[in-house]
Amino acid sequence: MRSWIKSLLGALPVIVQSALGQNVIDLTGDGWTVSSKALNISAPGYLPSQVHLDLYNADVIDDPYYGLNDFNLRWIANNNWTYTSDPLPGLSTNAKESWLVFNGLDTFATIELCGKFVGTTDNQFRQYTFDVSDIVRSCHGDPTLSLNFGSAPLIADQIAEDPASEKWPYGPQQVYEFTNRWYIRKEQSDFGWDWGPAFAPAGPWRDAYLVQFEKEESIYVLNTDLDIFRQGQINHEIPDQTKPWVVNASIDFLGSLPDKPSMHIVIKDTESGKPLKSAALENVYTSGQTITGNINIDADAPDLWWPTGMGKQNLYHATITVGGSGQKNPLASVTKRTGFRTIFLNRLNITDEQLAQGIAPGANWHFEINGQEFYAKGSNLIPPDAFWPRVTEERMQRLFDAVVAGNQNMLRVWASGAYQPDFIYDIADERGVLLWSEFQFSDALYPVNETFLEDVAAEVAYNVRRVNHHPSLALWAGGNEIESLELPLVQEADPDNYSYWVGQYEQLFISLILPLVYENSRSISYMPSSTNNGYLWVNLSAPVPMAERYDNTTDGDYYSDTDHYNYDSSVAFDLGSYPIGRFANEFGFHSMPSLQTWRQAVDEDELYFNSTTVMLRNHHYPSGDLSTHNFKNSSMGMSEMTMAVERYYPIPNKEDSVANFSAWCHATQMFQADMYKSEIQFYRRGSGMPERQLGSLYWQLEDIWQAPTWAGIEYDGRWKVLHYVARDIYQPVIVSPYWNYTTGDLEIYVTSDLWVTARGTVNLTWVDLSGNPISGNANTPTSTQFTVGALNTTKIFGTTVSDLDLSNKTNAVLVMSVHAQGHLPNAENGAVSTFIHQNQFTPVWPNEVTLVDPKVEVSYDQGTGLFTVEAKNGVSLYTWLDYPAGVVGYFDENMFTLLPGEKRKIGFTVQTDETGGGWVEGVTVQSLWDQTTK
Repeated sequence: MRSWIKSLLGALPVIVQSALGQNVIDLTGDGWTVSSKALNISAPGYLPSQVHLDLYNADVIDDPYYGLNDFNLRWIANNNWTYTSDPLPGLSTNAKESWLVFNGLDTFATIELCGKFVGTTDNQFRQYTFDVSDIVRSCHGDPTLSLNFGSAPLIADQIAEDPASEKWPYGPQQVYEFTNRWYIRKEQSDFGWDWGPAFAPAGPWRDAYLVQFEKEESIYVLNTDLDIFRQGQINHEIPDQTKPWVVNASIDFLGSLPDKPSMHIVIKDTESGKPLKSAALENVYTSGQTITGNINIDADAPDLWWPTGMGKQNLYHATITVGGSGQKNPLASVTKRTGFRTIFLNRLNITDEQLAQGIAPGANWHFEINGQEFYAKGSNLIPPDAFWPRVTEERMQRLFDAVVAGNQNMLRVWASGAYQPDFIYDIADERGVLLWSEFQFSDALYPVNETFLEDVAAEVAYNVRRVNHHPSLALWAGGNEIESLELPLVQEADPDNYSYWVGQYEQLFISLILPLVYENSRSISYMPSSTNNGYLWVNLSAPVPMAERYDNTTDGDYYSDTDHYNYDSSVAFDLGSYPIGRFANEFGFHSMPSLQTWRQAVDEDELYFNSTTVMLRNHHYPSGDLSTHNFKNSSMGMSEMTMAVERYYPIPNKEDSVANFSAWCHATQMFQADMYKSEIQFYRRGSGMPERQLGSLYWQLEDIWQAPTWAGIEYDGRWKVLHYVARDIYQPVIVSPYWNYTTGDLEIYVTSDLWVTARGTVNLTWVDLSGNPISGNANTPTSTQFTVGALNTTKIFGTTVSDLDLSNKTNAVLVMSVHAQGHLPNAENGAVSTFIHQNQFTPVWPNEVTLVDPKVEVSYDQGTGLFTVEAKNGVSLYTWLDYPAGVVGYFDENMFTLLPGEKRKIGFTVQTDETGGGWVEGVTVQSLWDQTTK
């Protein structure tokens, strides 16, 4: 049995007997069979699961991730599959009511119980309930449940062929592999994307239950919306931090309530157990199958929840009970872990006070936590696996540990994956990572017929209510690139009908979704699309309640967040090519994974740069159809990486082909990391520029599989060069060089994202590649004092390369180090912290540097558990520590510059280890010099 199945099943009960008048049969576990009559295949099944996983677990197919199986296994998605349960234990045929509850069916399912039709589903993201009381009462023989899943790609195509279905001009509908994804409510990236495979899986991907009521006035909790906000708060306005807190609890349920139900809440500090509030909820009312009530809490009574690096992640357990008048025992009780905080996306117009501070006109575009603006540092989270049932809590804990270790405080949960399960928000709550969350629409226009809109409305309401109690939830966005990409594309394709297409966009993302967010959450901001120019006004009584700004802008003013992709590597480090805006939510360039990761998925004889398997696993650029080969488009992506390396880095030329492949992979990672570093430094410096830039989230955090992508963390958790470099440049106080290579101008800045002024010293040291000081320090001061304001930047030195006293620019390195003191946000007792950061600059590209063999070595001390890295003969540029397969973790620092004679001690955090500690013997170190050696 695969390890992910074992870990999943170990915690799953078969029957849950409730003391509240219910009989709840847990349908999760291994009591299932998955089969295809057309293919004559039958295998043991699981719930939750998907067909690919069960066939793999039964050895019917090979690992879906190996080789070219994303092409070879398309027959699975193109067929129907049935999950059939074993006889259901504990089913009572005398229950007053019986209900089936499904928390996720992927996607088109026909449900039968005891051989009788129950109902159908067509939305992967909804919770479904079915009244099966009559069926259960008439059930004879062994009661079994069957779930017949139709082929999502084929059904999408059938919908598209229907003359009554909506049609769009050619252009805006982005096709990756399978077509017509926009017609159905299924994970859009299941149909392929430029960073992942197109498996289009099917199956019962989340848990399911059969709920029976044994008496009247008994309820089963389906979903709980716990909304915590400041009194008077509304989503698009700045919350007043002096106002009391409002706690609004709303429970969706099955069953029936007494005539005068009551609600009670107990809120306790999670860490200490100290009570914060215990009281009956006020203003209790029922609407349909929902009961709601609220209470107020004094403004300063709770300890606030803060993102990582800004304070403690104070959490509370809130237990809500529902009862009836005169009843001793509650009808239902539910506990949610939550936190008190306000999080606000400020897109309001720039004020006169801000103008007086030197901020350029336009509109804000930044986040504020508990009334404090901050710099958002992070990346974009894609689906961590093509098959969600094997995304375990343990695996995601490791990923979020890497996020926090990487100095990231925010992740953008990208649209067109899936809504994250609660346990991921739980982890984010604990780690202090804000989750900018999006509804599952991306890179296409979508239908607005009544049936589609009703389906989306149920999806949105369910998911907003489900995760609203999490303090890590930072934002709801309607979708990805709909406004910034799709509307311009449709305007180009069909200019005469552009207003019609804008109207369709507004009908779905503003007139439908915005009110649903506002009705179910007062605490979270909403914007219709990621990357936009903000809005002109909000009128919740208007048919279109938010008027987007679109192109109603003024030249020279700033309104928007930005994204930036430019695959012409010749301008990768041209500062003038980077967009200037208030916030950067996407930017990047792809790279190859490590040799260790390639070996997880590719045969040894395919380990070379342009092998068939390596090329076809590169989905940049996507085929745009179901071609079994994609050499033409893939070769363009491979050539972009190749040209980037050749432009800037020594070209690997090792005699061993696998070693050469590994060196090439590493070189693409160096370019990727250097480009992101250049861009992040540029954006962070913008915090002190007129644009007042307050956020950078690069594309992308992690991999969905083993392939060339934009990720900084590989599929099994191994850090690429990017994640180490991003961690370094996301430190609170940094020193950065800004080199305009076209003019020769060189400026050095100190940038801080602290909330108070920081002061310190920057040391500037010029050496040659042998490590010898350059005479007169190349006409550069050896040190300078600085003061940098809160969320700001300050220039500490400026010159031109031609004014530097350098006899040989190819044999010179400037090492910059900053030593600053300041206060971390919400530091206990006002403690002063010291911040140290080192950076470097060469006045030529890395492939032009006159390299010296630094003779860099690494040793390990069993007593301290530390590695010591030393360069004995010269400057070690791009010093890189690597570790063998069989272990996953990360070094305290990596990809740094080391001067000769300097000994750097570095620890390693082990996340998983299958070597029994033997991995330490396989740790290696290399520098840029080693890229040039045979």
